[in-house]
Amino acid sequence: MSTPQPARTPAARSTEPDDAALDWFVRCAGGLLGSADEAAFQSWLAADAAHAAAFARHRDNWCLLDALPAEGVRMLKQNLADDKAAAARAAPRQRAWWRDGSSWVPQGALAAVALMVSCGGGYLAWEHGQQQPVYTQRFATERGQQLDVVLPEGSRLRLDTFSQADVTMYLDRREVRLPQGQAAFQVQGDPARPFDVLAGPLRITVVGTRFAVRYTPGVPGRAGVHVAVEEGHVRVARAERSAAGDAAVELVAGQQITSDMAGLLGTVSAVPAAGIAPWRESRVSFDDTPLDQALAEFGRYGPVPLTVREPAVAALRVTGTFDPRRLDNFSRLLPQVLPVRLRERGGEVEIVSAGH
Repeated sequence: MSTPQPARTPAARSTEPDDAALDWFVRCAGGLLGSADEAAFQSWLAADAAHAAAFARHRDNWCLLDALPAEGVRMLKQNLADDKAAAARAAPRQRAWWRDGSSWVPQGALAAVALMVSCGGGYLAWEHGQQQPVYTQRFATERGQQLDVVLPEGSRLRLDTFSQADVTMYLDRREVRLPQGQAAFQVQGDPARPFDVLAGPLRITVVGTRFAVRYTPGVPGRAGVHVAVEEGHVRVARAERSAAGDAAVELVAGQQITSDMAGLLGTVSAVPAAGIAPWRESRVSFDDTPLDQALAEFGRYGPVPLTVREPAVAALRVTGTFDPRRLDNFSRLLPQVLPVRLRERGGEVEIVSAGH
């Protein structure tokens, strides 16, 4: 007679799909599935409705972690790192850090926290999830065009002519890359998700403020990065610190700063009366700007039927505010404020010295 075997309880049976679901979830969240693994995963899901239910439960618990306050997330990540290091040293120990955080961890998320500590890949899955964008979009304008954009989290972005902005949102930060052009920002405050603008060699970091950034490497005399603040404050620093280290500059409302092409920051100065971004009202402002650079600025908004060949004329300085859509007004005013005249020849208008 064979020896009777103890019957498996329903509770014991229920742990099998749960354990397997945990293993599949960690591998999926960590991006660890190959093509063969993906086929096996789909077969496992289809084999039993309990499998899909268990997997969905782990996924939903994971999503609850998004509701944790910033301090809770910080504590969680630190303690997970500690647990991972302790496991690597093969020094088993019991931790009850989640009990210390019970005042801020939602009940559903508590299960997810315990899940993450119990599985070897949990910390990697967390880090992987934090690095995955939740929103990406590219915005661009043609010459003479401007664009207003409301981002998903409520911030506003306005692009000037011939500009491009690449927006990426993560769970713990917001990032805009400005490969070229000008942009004005009105950032929705969120201390848990800093807002970074990457323009050329600089990183501009804010929480909530209104400011403008210009990066036009192809425009003579304006190849560096310019940052001007209208409200709040921003932090300006090199995107990549040099070996010697670079001090960041904190700008407050009414201040501006310009860097060179390498990211070396100049002196903080006051925002001019025209404001941080006069282009929002279809104006360009010049303050003792060489004439050839002024013409290049007009060229960002459309064709410029004016040329200047004489170096002495190109170096003459222009001050004033103009509508870039009405270059005819600028042309008519130019001989009245500078010692020049307009010479038309072969359908081309050249700015020459008044004595020629």
